[in-house]
Amino acid sequence: MTGVYHWLRTRIFPPVPEAIRDDVALLRANRVETLTPMLFLTLAATTPTAIYGGVETVHPIVRIGFPIILAVVSLFGFFVLWRNRGRHMSVRRARRVIVESTWLSGTMGAMCSLWTVINWIAAPPEAHSYYAMIMAMGSLATAYCLSSIRFTTIVNLGIGLVPIILLMLTSGNPPEIAAGTSLLVASAFLLRMIVQQHGQLVDLLQLQQRMRDLAHTDPLTGLWNRRELDARIDREIGAARADTCFALALLDLDGFKPVNDRYGHGVGDALLREVAARLRHACGDDAMVARQGGDEFAILVPAGSRLLDTSLADHLLAELAAPYRIDGAVIHVGASVGVARWPDDGGSAKKLFETADRAVYAAKIGDRDAMSSVESIARIG
Repeated sequence: MTGVYHWLRTRIFPPVPEAIRDDVALLRANRVETLTPMLFLTLAATTPTAIYGGVETVHPIVRIGFPIILAVVSLFGFFVLWRNRGRHMSVRRARRVIVESTWLSGTMGAMCSLWTVINWIAAPPEAHSYYAMIMAMGSLATAYCLSSIRFTTIVNLGIGLVPIILLMLTSGNPPEIAAGTSLLVASAFLLRMIVQQHGQLVDLLQLQQRMRDLAHTDPLTGLWNRRELDARIDREIGAARADTCFALALLDLDGFKPVNDRYGHGVGDALLREVAARLRHACGDDAMVARQGGDEFAILVPAGSRLLDTSLADHLLAELAAPYRIDGAVIHVGASVGVARWPDDGGSAKKLFETADRAVYAAKIGDRDAMSSVESIARIG
């Protein structure tokens, strides 16, 4: 039994990969906010016909009260969504929209279903088709608008269609049994399409994630590339206040070309990957490590990072000091580091790079006096 439950759960509710969960939430919420305004208007517009078609023997609270409540809620929902149109969709708001859509649509669906069932029971047999049609059309329209949220869609289909399908299948009336069977098949087909759509959505978002990774990461080392580094620096500058400080370190390997010449490019690539791994280990979550190209690396230490209180150059060089063992060879390679702080060493990204680059050059030639405006330099090798 447990195995069957697990199989059904993974088939209908397959897990969303962690890397794209925020993207999935944003897409679902945006789709809901795009499609549901017209659904709300349609539901509100059908209120007069629902009241007119209600059976007079049904209690007024159900016959008249339920449609009026649904119309008020629908109009309110429409105006809220209309007011929020064009508003930025954050991940937090997206998750709230999904939860609110689930509860609101489920409650409204339950009221519609109860209205339909009570009127069906009270109505003469020749009027049954009217109530079946209005419930089916409402449920299917809602399912379409909420199809990006699997759980919400399934809940609405279950609440809206299962009761009326059971009434039709047990009515003893052949046309109603046939119609109920068709509605059951259509619901199963729609459920299948929803599950399939979810799989396609996940595949698409994973592809987009891979494309973003390829566009913003270095394929050899897996580090961020210059494009992403520039974007992060711009964000740091944009968010900076008068008392904000962050740092940019540039690192250039010394003696890397002889390694390539002696051992080959395969060993050189492995060495770059090992250097990247050590830099990641040295920075952890406190800084961003990027490869600019060749044997050049950059480290962005954002505002508030613990590394700002350390001698950044010494910290990085200490991590790189040990020899590298690659394919049985023990390789010694040096590095030069230049560090520039914002805003003291430059009020723009260009100025920071220029200052840090001069620091690297000075470290390479051993000209310590040229570093008067730079926090620190170091060289090993």
